[in-house]
Amino acid sequence: MSHDTSHDTSRRRRSRDGLWPLVFLAPLMIGVIVFYFWPILATFLNSFSSFGPFGDRSFAGLENYRALLSDTFVPRAVLNTAIYTAIVLLGIPIAVGVASLMNQKGLRLTRFYQVLFFLPAVSMPVAVALVWRMIFNQEFGVVNWALSLVGIEGPYWITAPWWALLAVSIVGLWASLPLAIIILSAGLQGIPSELYEAAQLDGASALRQFRSVTVPLLTPSIFFLTIITAINGFQLFDLLFAMMGQANPAMADTQSLVYLFYSEAFRQNDQGYASVIALLILLIIGVFTLAQFRMQRRWVHYE
Repeated sequence: MSHDTSHDTSRRRRSRDGLWPLVFLAPLMIGVIVFYFWPILATFLNSFSSFGPFGDRSFAGLENYRALLSDTFVPRAVLNTAIYTAIVLLGIPIAVGVASLMNQKGLRLTRFYQVLFFLPAVSMPVAVALVWRMIFNQEFGVVNWALSLVGIEGPYWITAPWWALLAVSIVGLWASLPLAIIILSAGLQGIPSELYEAAQLDGASALRQFRSVTVPLLTPSIFFLTIITAINGFQLFDLLFAMMGQANPAMADTQSLVYLFYSEAFRQNDQGYASVIALLILLIIGVFTLAQFRMQRRWVHYE
């Protein structure tokens, strides 16, 4: 009898102990459900609805999805977003080079360079966009002034469709460098110095050490940066909005998917169609991220 009692007591104690992890995880899980899963579910449900000017809602079936397939602005927005993301991703190899140079032994003013490269990360995005808007100004901008010194007439950067997209992409690339340099610098500091010493004994040049030691051992950091940089690229909105403005004649041909979502949801008040665009953005990011995780086995080295 005493054996059964002790067994039941032990089982109840294990049951109570097993509840404590759930208690500590509950706030996090509630936050994930409320702020992540529920908005996705609500967006999916809204995509089958039509909203009137006073918020009245009616079932629209697949009408919003048909409108997406026939909308001529969507392919251009997808292309603009892809071009912007591709240009911003070019910042990763640039950051690899900069981080490697900053971590060279004997380099003077290292802290100064680190602060200098980190400045864009602590600057207000809208302020940065407005400053760059002046830099790319056709009449008095620094870029066109520099081009005029070599006899080149600068384009209308902000009001010409493809030039505007290029200007925004350059600023996006510049703004993505600080985080990339910090993460890659941390990765470089984790590479054992013995590997470089062994490479030197084998007669490897500095360039060969960079290619055969530095880059392979940085691939986990590069993979992480590729994921987050691409996700941020697909979410292009604030930089585009602040640099160009809604009244810009080039906005229709330069808008990103997120800007198209904003225009449909908050300017046209078509929340049902905007929900379909949001789902398209989610699908594109999900497919790209899944493809990256599948491809990492071929080029990422964790050992």
